[in-house]
Amino acid sequence: MSVTQITDTRQYLTFRLGGEVFATDVSKVREVLDFTTITKIPRTPDFMSGVINLRGKVVPVVDLRLCFEISKTEITVNTCIVVVEMLLEGETIVIGALADSVEEVIDLDPDQIEPAPRVGTRIRTDFIKGMGKREGNFIMILDIDRVFAVDELSVIRGAEGTSAPSDG
Repeated sequence: MSVTQITDTRQYLTFRLGGEVFATDVSKVREVLDFTTITKIPRTPDFMSGVINLRGKVVPVVDLRLCFEISKTEITVNTCIVVVEMLLEGETIVIGALADSVEEVIDLDPDQIEPAPRVGTRIRTDFIKGMGKREGNFIMILDIDRVFAVDELSVIRGAEGTSAPSDG
């Protein structure tokens, strides 16, 4: 969905990665969890933090900072896992995304959202749905279905097939 397809006021969950504020449509967010133990899976890419047990289901967790080529997430009291639903080839995939902190749920009108910047052909910005403007600041609105490349998603999909770690 591009900015031109946003014709009504929508709610977005905002969260921090590094010094920047990002947002995703609340309809894609299942829940926000306090940071919990993540079971590392060997031989996965750096951005794949591992998996968590969410009520008996295996949920892969990714470090969005590493996906966006920011430094690895340092776990603090504010670190959380945003559990989102992504659409992949017509199938819904549930993943957790590490965030430095969750800010708030906000409403943005279509006139508060500009198209993602065009920065040439070598830099990938297709995962940015638009740039929200609020109180003089920009918020990068993510198209969560496009954050990962297809080959990255195959790793995530493979992690879902792993058996759930016990709550110990």
